Amino acid sequence: MSAAVAHVPVQRSAAELMDVLMWNREKIGGPFALVDQQGRRRTDAEFRGKLLLVYFGYTSCPDVCPTDLQQIGKAIESLGSQGESVQPLFITLDPARDTPKRLAAYVPSFHPRLIGLGGSAGAVHKVADAYRVYYKKVAIGQGGDYGIEHAAYTYLMDRNGKYLGFFPPGTSAERMAEVIRPHL
Repeated sequence: MSAAVAHVPVQRSAAELMDVLMWNREKIGGPFALVDQQGRRRTDAEFRGKLLLVYFGYTSCPDVCPTDLQQIGKAIESLGSQGESVQPLFITLDPARDTPKRLAAYVPSFHPRLIGLGGSAGAVHKVADAYRVYYKKVAIGQGGDYGIEHAAYTYLMDRNGKYLGFFPPGTSAERMAEVIRPHL
């Protein structure tokens, strides 16, 4: 008798996913349906016609996420009125803790037009997989607390939702604006 075997997706390493991003070996991005910080359902189709800066992280991130989100906000501001055609998105990798209420308190700190997105763990996983995002829940200490180990790239998507490239963690606002400007 053969036993039923559940399909378990193979989780790729951060290095494998980085290779995909750098060399554009696979499609990056795709449709999504998530919930914003106001509790409204949002889809990728709503953002057609704008360049997207898409960042995956979580609100409890101690340093990398807030630093990168700050640079995204500054980059958009430095573009002046042309920055209106750039939509920043923050997609949580910790939907269990990052509720719409928590996102609503977090995202305005970085830019007034930054939209925080979350949803069910399955919906978030689907989007993260489409963007080839490495992330993993990791225990912190013995008390049940945890963090999210994750790749911290800022994705630049064109007006039709196609992948243009990414900014590595720590990219300055000036460099982001320099790369974005020709696409405006």
